[in-house]
Amino acid sequence: MDQKQYVQWFRNTSPYINAHRGKTLVLLLNGESIADSNLPNIIHDIATLSSLGAKLCIVFGARPQINQKLSEYNIDSVIEQKQRVTSELALPHVKDAVGSLRIQLESLLSMGLPNSPMHGADIRISSGNYITAQPVGVRDGIDFGNTGEVRRVDHQAILDDLGQGRIVIIPPLGFSPTGEVFNLSSEDLVTNVARAIEADKLILFQAEKGVMDGDQLIRELTPAKIQRLLQKEHLDSVIEANLRSSLVALNYLPRVHLVSYQSDGALLQELYTLDGCGTLLTRAPTEVLRQASIADTAGILDLIQPLEQQGILVKRSRELLEQEIEQFTVMDWEGMIVGCSALYPYYDPETEITWAELACVVVHPEYRGDSRGEKLLSYIEKQCKKKKFNKLFVLTTRTGHWFIEQGFQKAEPEQLPPARQQLYNWQRNSRILAKDI
Repeated sequence: MDQKQYVQWFRNTSPYINAHRGKTLVLLLNGESIADSNLPNIIHDIATLSSLGAKLCIVFGARPQINQKLSEYNIDSVIEQKQRVTSELALPHVKDAVGSLRIQLESLLSMGLPNSPMHGADIRISSGNYITAQPVGVRDGIDFGNTGEVRRVDHQAILDDLGQGRIVIIPPLGFSPTGEVFNLSSEDLVTNVARAIEADKLILFQAEKGVMDGDQLIRELTPAKIQRLLQKEHLDSVIEANLRSSLVALNYLPRVHLVSYQSDGALLQELYTLDGCGTLLTRAPTEVLRQASIADTAGILDLIQPLEQQGILVKRSRELLEQEIEQFTVMDWEGMIVGCSALYPYYDPETEITWAELACVVVHPEYRGDSRGEKLLSYIEKQCKKKKFNKLFVLTTRTGHWFIEQGFQKAEPEQLPPARQQLYNWQRNSRILAKDI
């Protein structure tokens, strides 16, 4: 990356820096992520988030570490109904494993070596008895011992510590008013914490970079799609647990992110770039097709000007675009205009047919995957049907083959409505393609 590219990249991150400053993010680091060799890089990224003004609460898990401790002392790891049975014999080793991990995280967050990302970070950490728990008890005849569930989250204490700029670390242990210690499910714990402190985002780490469909990353999931995925057999156990946690969390939070703990920089890439690198789980799709407003003028100009310079589109001035803004439809991805099109109606009094010209169809070069052009055209055709247009036509010099693939057929200038025939630019010699609506 040369200096100019670096400056442009840095400028492009500023909207995301502003978007996350002051926001409360809850992260779940499972035991596997803490054991992974990439953990120091994750800690560096967490420190960067903190320095950029995000309020961070880290909940961690310890399943593999607990399994290892129990194995060392020849104690069976008993799992029933997808939960660990924590016997009195196992409890000291659970506390040992969890305590060691908490100390490890605190030590990593306390680093400050020169020439490292942690230099000058001066991070302050809080941890404590934020969680009141109660026993799971006996279910279907199985006594879960000291396995517990969340009874109450001391949300005010967490918010007070976050308000003072501290990173809050919450281990998977809860305490009862009688002084008992309970082993908690980290997935259940993190959703309870995120709900209690009204977090802005929940971030769950896993080995996979997100939810995969074969070799293809699924970039966005809504609750309905999550439900369908959970009905599939042979779903990875960690991904299944994360999806179930996400489904619960989306009742209270706007967004959940799944990112890989094995990918260096995944956390920053997910939060500070438009596309991210994991799977976003959200109540509603982030990509919206809507009628353009005057506020979209600059975004549309940014899209169409490179094509105007290449002669692919007819040049439009800002003034003309503002006058015709109601004719435009935009594809809005989290506030960025990544696609647009315009629709101009023409009535032919002789045939009593209402035509519509489709113009200025553009999708940003970096967002031409995922059939966005097809989605934009489908949306336009639905609008044409609502407005009772009979025919849709387009004039193009470069992309005729794509429109033919979408069902358009060749037409001649004399077939156009009279008003449009008079405006046809014979020097430009555009191909005319039309289809019935």
